[in-house]
Amino acid sequence: MALFRLPTSGPAALVPRGHGLLLRAPQMSDFPQWAHLRETSRAYLTPWEPIWPSDDLTRAGFRRRLRRYAEDIASDRSYPFIVFRESDGAMIGGITLANVRRGIVQAGTIGYWVGEPHAHRGHMTTALRVLLPTLFGELNLHRIEAACIPTNAPSIRVLEKCGFTREGLARRYLCINGVWQDHLLFGILHEDFRG
Repeated sequence: MALFRLPTSGPAALVPRGHGLLLRAPQMSDFPQWAHLRETSRAYLTPWEPIWPSDDLTRAGFRRRLRRYAEDIASDRSYPFIVFRESDGAMIGGITLANVRRGIVQAGTIGYWVGEPHAHRGHMTTALRVLLPTLFGELNLHRIEAACIPTNAPSIRVLEKCGFTREGLARRYLCINGVWQDHLLFGILHEDFRG
C-alpha cells in the first residue's frame, strides 16, 4: 500500500491559531482522539450530518479520509481543519472548507462540527473567527458560504456572530441523516469580514 502525506508547505500547511485555539489539517496521529470524540458525540451529531460510512470510526476509514483530503488539497478543492484547544491539546471539532471555486467566483463552502463535550461554549464561533482571515487571506477567497438546517439555532448563532448574512432558503438542499432537508443559506464577503 502506498503511503501518502498531507503537504507540509503551501495551503495544506496552514495552521491558523488564536484565542487559545489551533486549527490544522488532520493527521493519522489524530485518529484515536478523533474517533473517541466522534463516537461519544454520535447521538449529538447525527441529526445535523450526512449518514456516516459503516467503517467511519475505524483506522482504515480514517486513512481513506486522509487520502481523500490530500487529493482535495492538492487539487485546491477542499481544506479540512481540526480544531484543538492549545492549553491541553484537546480536540474540539472540525471545520472544512469545501467546494472551492476559482476564476470569476473565488468562493468556498464551510461546514463544521463540534464534539458534544465542547458544545455551547463558544468554541466554534471562536474557531471560525480564527479561520476566516486565512480563508480570505492566504486562500484568497472573495466569498464564503454556509448552509444550515433551519432548526439548528446554535449553528445559526455561530454564523451570525461571525458576520454571515442570511441569504435565503434552499429547498431539500442536502441529504442529512438520510433525509433531504431544507437549509438556510448564508454568505460572507471579504469586504464584510470584520477581522
